[in-house]
Amino acid sequence: MSQAEVLADLQSKIGSEIHVSDWHVVDQAQINNFADATGDHQWIHVDLERAAKESPYGATIAHGYLTLSLYPMLREIVKPEPPFPGVINVINYGLNKLRFTNAVRSGAKVRSKAVIAAVDEVKGGLQVTETVTIEIDGEERPACVAEAIMRYYF
Repeated sequence: MSQAEVLADLQSKIGSEIHVSDWHVVDQAQINNFADATGDHQWIHVDLERAAKESPYGATIAHGYLTLSLYPMLREIVKPEPPFPGVINVINYGLNKLRFTNAVRSGAKVRSKAVIAAVDEVKGGLQVTETVTIEIDGEERPACVAEAIMRYYF
């Protein structure tokens, strides 16, 4: 697919949901590994006994940034094959907006939904802005809502 074809395809989908991931369990091992990687060992994330007694959630919760960091995996951006034929590189360009609207308890299942918000040409490729919602199974409020910007280079 040429860059022009991908641009036209994506622009026709602005405002549309383009991806819903499978559910992913955020378990305590993943939370602990994230705590080790970031140095954030706050008790609400890693102390099961204290969190059961003192946390308003009754359990440990995932770090907000752990929840956000699951997006590329949930969105399948990190798969070996490109999202479109002809794309040679996908770059995480950043975020326009980010809100953590609900806590993810250890053992909860999350999934992502992506809606195309904007598509623009940039030198050598396309910049795609997606409104990302990370939902929690059984919860009304999502864990995270963000505007994620990816660049696809051809």
